[in-house]
Amino acid sequence: MPDESDYLLISGIQHFTFCRRQWALIHIESAWKENYFTASGALVHTRAHNASLSEKRGDLIVARAMPVVSHTLGIRGVCDVIEFRRDSGGVALFGREGLWIPFPVEYKRGRPKTHDADRLQLCA
Repeated sequence: MPDESDYLLISGIQHFTFCRRQWALIHIESAWKENYFTASGALVHTRAHNASLSEKRGDLIVARAMPVVSHTLGIRGVCDVIEFRRDSGGVALFGREGLWIPFPVEYKRGRPKTHDADRLQLCA
């Protein structure tokens, strides 16, 4: 099994697409400075990053702070939220009856961007 710590972070896909310099500072140099916007974003994500707040409502399961990994792609990360919707074309979930289709949800501050950086992160 490969060492997952060598895998690319899914959040890095967004950073690299948006600004390669920003990506290098964060993911290579570990240079991160908190500012108003990053602090505000962290507050918005407080609920999304609380795995204990997962819930089930009828045919919907809401999972928060779910770790994900692809050994094929060599990427890893933590999803803000994944909504699992019951569907006969879905997949089985451990400990749950029925079949479910996952729908990832990524929270971002501000308006949707005109470039693909956020969409690429979400797809990964």
